[in-house]
Amino acid sequence: MARGQGINQELSDVLNELWKLDVNRMKAGKDYKINLQGKAGFVAEGSNSARDSARAPLFSYVDEKKLKSVDTYAHFIDLLDNYEMSTGVTEHVTKEELQENHLFLDAILKTEVMKCAHRYLVRKGLAQSDPSKFKSQLYDIWFKLYRRDKNGGEDSCGFEHVFVGETKQGKEIMGLHNWVQFYHQEKNNHVDYKGYKARSNKDTPDEDDHVLNLQFSWNGLVKPVASCFIGVSPEFEVALFTIVFFLSNERVTKVTVKVDEYLLEIVVYRFGRSIGTSYPKMISSNNRDF
Repeated sequence: MARGQGINQELSDVLNELWKLDVNRMKAGKDYKINLQGKAGFVAEGSNSARDSARAPLFSYVDEKKLKSVDTYAHFIDLLDNYEMSTGVTEHVTKEELQENHLFLDAILKTEVMKCAHRYLVRKGLAQSDPSKFKSQLYDIWFKLYRRDKNGGEDSCGFEHVFVGETKQGKEIMGLHNWVQFYHQEKNNHVDYKGYKARSNKDTPDEDDHVLNLQFSWNGLVKPVASCFIGVSPEFEVALFTIVFFLSNERVTKVTVKVDEYLLEIVVYRFGRSIGTSYPKMISSNNRDF
């Protein structure tokens, strides 16, 4: 298995522990259904025209009632409408939005997934053992505003970029690596799924895969290749990306891990002491490749 060389075993073990603890992960075919359709074509960087290999939406069904009944998803969904889409437009955080940030962090910190991530980071000497201090570390990583566009005020933060998505001066999609946001944007006709991305036929994804490489347009702008977890809980993603963020001070960290049946590259970009972007890249899946 040549591709698997360089797998970070310690990190894989921790992430598999989180995977097992993720009781709020939605079940494919039951809590949601995806319709993969065709393979997306090549789109040149900067181009906004893409052949549509998928006439129907990616999500054919999501049990919204179940989503909203789970605390972490409910608070996560509250955060999705708190941001200006374009960089260069200063973010103004209201008291209510500030409160929503804290409610979300409080909700995820109660989960076994985040408790496990916290214990691991404390053991490695990377996080404060006091839960309230750890929470403020998380706040800085995910919610502290910073200036992505040199010409404006504080216009971005890790959470907005990764989970909500934003555009670079209205010309290019950045971020939007979250399935719940993708579903909401698709339901409101802002996102148009163009098809899945795969290097070869044996990499063709399945409808029950929890990681997907895909192509889509958002408000008319095309994202040639995007990748996201499907069905996993917000706490799982925050835990995973936070751990990788803490493990290195490099501007860009790329680690190869084996989580459940997936061989993944986890990519995290730093923006000072915050997350600039983070996403998983599917390398291969056990049920096809090995």
